[in-house]
Amino acid sequence: MKGLRRIDISRATGCNLETIRYYEKIGIIPAPPRTPNGYRRYDQSHLNRLTFVLRARELGFSLDEVRSLLKLVDGGAPSCADVRTLAQTHLEDIRSRIDDLKKIETSLSRTISQCTGRDIPECAMIDALAGRPAP
Repeated sequence: MKGLRRIDISRATGCNLETIRYYEKIGIIPAPPRTPNGYRRYDQSHLNRLTFVLRARELGFSLDEVRSLLKLVDGGAPSCADVRTLAQTHLEDIRSRIDDLKKIETSLSRTISQCTGRDIPECAMIDALAGRPAP
C-alpha cells in the first residue's frame, strides 16, 4: 500500500502533526487506512480535506462551522445558498467581534491616557481593572 505519511501531509500543508492527529480524533479528517505493519497511509483526498479545513480555519471558521461546511461538501452537491448562509452568519459574527474590540480599544486607550506612568501609589489602570473610579 503506497500513500502519504502524516509527516508528508504536514509538510505539504504546513499543519502541525498534533493538529492532524486531533482532527482525526474528532472526526474532521477520516482515519486513513493502515499498512500491514500499522502505519497510517493518507491519500490525496486526505490532503484535500486538510487543506480545506486549514483554509476555513484561516478565515476564522470555528470547528463546528467547519463541520457544517464539510457536511455540505460531503453531501455530494453542496448548495451554494447553504454555504452562503453559513458564511454570512460567520461574517456577521466577525463584524460583531470587531465592534466589541473597537469598544475595548477605546476604553483601554482612555484608561491608559489617564495613567501618569509615575512611581506613585495611585494607578489609573489598576483602579480601572479593580472597578474603582479614577482618582
